[in-house]
Amino acid sequence: MNDISIEQIRPELTWKLRREILYPEQTASEMQMDEDNDGYHFGVFQNNYIVAIISLFKRDDSWQFRKFAVEASVQGKGIGGKLLQYITDFVINEGGTKLWCNARLTAIPFYLKHDFVQKGEHFSKNGFDYEILEKDLSA
Repeated sequence: MNDISIEQIRPELTWKLRREILYPEQTASEMQMDEDNDGYHFGVFQNNYIVAIISLFKRDDSWQFRKFAVEASVQGKGIGGKLLQYITDFVINEGGTKLWCNARLTAIPFYLKHDFVQKGEHFSKNGFDYEILEKDLSA
């Protein structure tokens, strides 16, 4: 996957892929979050198209990522892993000591493969089941 680039993007550039991958039953206008203007947003570009997105929010020295989506046609090709490593490096460079997410249960194996740890905290929201996973970056 050498033909990709990762760039910081405007929040509204995440909304199309958020809807397509994470919330196909919702409208495009429902993809905006109040927190969007307070976060960092990154997109993976392949042939000038956004094929993966993630939103990142700072809370003291802890950073949460949300709305991580990879276009179905490129899932399983390493793009999500590269994006996750990119934001991990970004958080480390910003002095962050922890990176965490509310992971859908179906995504847990992906995060475990990338050295995240299950915290055993489960919850349900909007019809989806989640568990909190985190990665210690203080070492």
